[in-house]
Amino acid sequence: MGVTSPLKGHSNSYSLNKKLFLPFSVYAPYALFALLLIALFRLSFHPFSSSINQSPVSFSREGNVYENPCNYSNGKWVHDRDGPLYNGTTCGTIKEGQNCILHGRPDLGYLYWRWKPRKCRLPRFDPNTFLRLLRNKHIAFVGDSIARNQLESLLCMLATVSKPNLVYTSGADNKFRRWHFASHKIVVSVYWSPFLVRGVEKSKTGPNHNEVYVDSVDERWGADLVHIDMIVLSIGHWFLHPAVYYESGSVLCCHYCNGLNHSEIGFYGVMRKAIKTALKTIIERKGTNHGDGVDVFLTTFSPSHFEGQWDKFGACPRTKPYRKGEKRVEGMDAEMRAVEVEEMETAKLNAKKFKGRLRLETLDVTKLSLLRPDGHPGPYMYPFPFANGVHDRVQNDCIHWCLPGPIDTWNQIMLQVIRRWNIQSRRGVRLIP
Repeated sequence: MGVTSPLKGHSNSYSLNKKLFLPFSVYAPYALFALLLIALFRLSFHPFSSSINQSPVSFSREGNVYENPCNYSNGKWVHDRDGPLYNGTTCGTIKEGQNCILHGRPDLGYLYWRWKPRKCRLPRFDPNTFLRLLRNKHIAFVGDSIARNQLESLLCMLATVSKPNLVYTSGADNKFRRWHFASHKIVVSVYWSPFLVRGVEKSKTGPNHNEVYVDSVDERWGADLVHIDMIVLSIGHWFLHPAVYYESGSVLCCHYCNGLNHSEIGFYGVMRKAIKTALKTIIERKGTNHGDGVDVFLTTFSPSHFEGQWDKFGACPRTKPYRKGEKRVEGMDAEMRAVEVEEMETAKLNAKKFKGRLRLETLDVTKLSLLRPDGHPGPYMYPFPFANGVHDRVQNDCIHWCLPGPIDTWNQIMLQVIRRWNIQSRRGVRLIP
């Protein structure tokens, strides 16, 4: 019996194979031409994009380079299998009231969400990049306890690669502190200043209201501006308390000042004045020819999520983010945010009059924070609050954020803005007005 050829009966297939597997030199020019057409098509619709900050870059007729920054404020929360960079047992700088894991919070699902902007990508926080970009700099967080909350979030994320050494502390409840990262010679400070301007807080021995001087900056941080390279401002909640406001040495008005013979007014206008004073002071002191300039962030209002009385069980009981369309930024949250956004835009225009390097940006976190009612300590502001059973009356914190938690995203966004600034300074990129 003869041996059958493996190609017998397959002459057509063999001919096709011969055509398909011609030497590379025969079809290479056609392949390269096709790749060139694809590249030209992509560039015509998507001009050069930066993989660092995910912001499209384009060129004007004059050859100037412009950049469209990502709008990180619009997006949604999506599941994240990776979880946070740190936990409550490995970070030693968390304020006890925000250490939800260590205090026994049983549901940990709130840790596995990430913010996904609508039209761009928000990379995971890279502590090494942050330390590299801020080498030899002094970063100051100035404001109320939310500013401190954001600071402690940053310290925890940076501590995963470099140890922060506490080098200074002062004031009740350590309201003024300073850390040093020896690896990169970075100083990180926190200044307690709940109004940004000069204020006298209510006390048991003094008046039962705050006294706020809206046209005079709080020199507890203002006096140190000469040494500060980046400043993060954050205020809001303290303006809800009863207060008497002063301007030019006289009483301007008051808020919830029963029994005092002063004109009653809401707090939006005076908060606007306080922010204006703070930003104006920063620009004027750091924007001169002799100054080294400064980077300024203004963190927008962080909503609370009380669904009942603060001292009742279940004040903020949710364990998942709000779904799309379930919650909107409105009322006081929207008003507070609007004041901050508007004042920062005014400050940017004012900064153009100065020759120093002044970079200002709103850290718009109101919407993404509003959608996370599950991120607060609630009753776990204290250790194991239900160890002896569930009680009807229990204190709840539905204002501050668990660490780790949603507030880590604020610093994630802040890093991307810093990276964008760095690209602009190196490449001569300018923001589109």
